[in-house]
Amino acid sequence: MTTYAALLRGINVGGGKKVPMAELRTLVEGLGHTGVRTYLQSGQAVFASGRGDEESLAAELAGAVGKRFGFPVDVIVRDHAYLRAVAEACPFPAAELEGRQLHVTYYSAPVDAARFAGIDRAAHLPEEFRLGDRALYLYAPDGLGRSRLAERLSGPRLNKDVIATSRNWNTVLKLVELTAQDA
Repeated sequence: MTTYAALLRGINVGGGKKVPMAELRTLVEGLGHTGVRTYLQSGQAVFASGRGDEESLAAELAGAVGKRFGFPVDVIVRDHAYLRAVAEACPFPAAELEGRQLHVTYYSAPVDAARFAGIDRAAHLPEEFRLGDRALYLYAPDGLGRSRLAERLSGPRLNKDVIATSRNWNTVLKLVELTAQDA
């Protein structure tokens, strides 16, 4: 059995795409997964599974959520080892920062650094970003809501087949912890 975190993109924000966490837990259990837990209302589910891989599990969950709730939801699934590696590879001094100042955008596939070549990094200082393994780290000292760089980073369109979803550092660490419980 491998423990995974499912990151659902864009649910329970702004009054749209309502997915109650109790119903999400029941849905994931109904797919045959065990140890199902959710974290916050913004779309994180942790579960154990002995079948499939990250991509097939994400597709299965996205299909089930769409069927149950009547709207499409992008899903990224990552195992504990990957989540831990992302946290450990953080290029910023995470221990010295508030959770709201540091974010990780998870991508469903690798993203070419050339996508961000046109961004004038110096113009956005003290905000900074770095690319990792299917992840982008963003340091935004005033938080994501006031970040001009975050807006700029989301501007260039990704390939339509690449899903992106962001989490603050507190959530990044909590997902590492929750998936480690059964790892």
